[in-house]
Amino acid sequence: MDAFYVPDPADPNLFESTELTRGPWSPDAQHAGPPSALLGHVIERCEPRAGFTVGRVAVEILGPVPIAPLRAEARVSRAGRSVELIEATLSSEQGPVMKANAWRLRGAEPELDLPADVVPSGTYPGPESAAAGAEFPSTQTVGFHTGIEYRFIAGGFAETGPAVCWIRLRYPIVGGTVPSPLERTLAAADSGNGISAVLDWDSYLFINTDLTVTLHREPLGDWVCLDAVTYPERSGLGLAESRLYDEKGPVGRGTQTLFIGPRKR
Repeated sequence: MDAFYVPDPADPNLFESTELTRGPWSPDAQHAGPPSALLGHVIERCEPRAGFTVGRVAVEILGPVPIAPLRAEARVSRAGRSVELIEATLSSEQGPVMKANAWRLRGAEPELDLPADVVPSGTYPGPESAAAGAEFPSTQTVGFHTGIEYRFIAGGFAETGPAVCWIRLRYPIVGGTVPSPLERTLAAADSGNGISAVLDWDSYLFINTDLTVTLHREPLGDWVCLDAVTYPERSGLGLAESRLYDEKGPVGRGTQTLFIGPRKR
């Protein structure tokens, strides 16, 4: 396996899922990071326009995503001179499993002359300053946890509470392609609830029903940093929120709505 998905040479919208997509909740279901990134992959290739950048992607997780062939399709649902809306759908043989809406915006040309003090700044120590080899809480030999690299600046999988973690893909999302900044960010941002877990993995489920990533600039480099925190409620509702960084500084935000409940054995 050298990618999370292998494209079908006869059908540009069909992708074979590999075991690298496997998530922590079921051996038969994908982590939501890779399919979110796959939606980002087809969104960026949908009627691309020079000078336009995706500023927000909102992914809805309609159910468990099987480790099986998936059809990923996108279309422009609202065209515009400066702003346009793209809709994308990910489907298995049983029907849609995820959908996404993305806003694509035209960049300023030339760049705007903004006061320096209003442009977001600040960063964390880089991934080279953190130890490698964080152990993801999974009993599976192969999965998303083996397809990416985690490096914690603060917190860790063995600790509960807020965490700061650098994440890098070990493999491309789609075989034969180089992951785009959007793909890398979507894949990483879905780990916010995992790295900042406040509940025991063996006793509780804290599954996200969605992922929203909003970017104020395009991330640079291979690494994406999450400064993540989880907010659980006794009602079973929760929120995971991640501030997103690259090695230059802040790039945006990621949020996940969480379903929290006891983990049945």
